[in-house]
Amino acid sequence: MVVYAVAVFDTSEPPMPTSRWQRAAPLLGGAALAAAAAYVALNDPAAADSRFPACAFRSLTGLWCPGCGLTRGTHRLLNGDLPAALSYNVFTPLALAAIVVTWAMWTRRSWGRPTASLGEMLPRWWGAALATALLIYGVARNVPALHSLAP
Repeated sequence: MVVYAVAVFDTSEPPMPTSRWQRAAPLLGGAALAAAAAYVALNDPAAADSRFPACAFRSLTGLWCPGCGLTRGTHRLLNGDLPAALSYNVFTPLALAAIVVTWAMWTRRSWGRPTASLGEMLPRWWGAALATALLIYGVARNVPALHSLAP
């Protein structure tokens, strides 16, 4: 796999001018994400008195979706328990990393810094591979023999 990091620092195009609001938006979004992360870190979604909403897919079908357990896994990860986070959902670290990378790219673009898109940074097959992995994971965690994949 070859990743061209040069595209991230390509300065051949002049940066687009940005307004004060365009620069402030990712900072406000980052503050909202930090507040949400603090709330999830301090409040256990697995607790009996949790105020977090239940998964709509699970409520309707009784099946585990590929995203079930992400909030509980995020709580565990933010509290330093990686094995427990992975036991809730193996995609927890990937989901959180994707949020951070997307926010960082948004911030760079809003401040007029050249930034490659994810399509330029990742190989073409990556999106299809992720979608396939999510589908397989969603099916596998509902197979009784693979009960350990359920959150």
